[in-house]
Amino acid sequence: MSCPICAKPTDPQYRPFCSRRCADVDLGRWLKESYVIPVVEGENDLPKDEEET
Repeated sequence: MSCPICAKPTDPQYRPFCSRRCADVDLGRWLKESYVIPVVEGENDLPKDEEET
């Protein structure tokens, strides 16, 4: 398995990363909300309490 940040071999101490630096880079990306799941907006996106009847 390779490090998802730099592609070097992983270190068991920092798995799945190769170093503390790469683990911190990943944490920084999470904290800055760089990782997102794309969402396609549709007509069924209203919460249940706001749905039209």
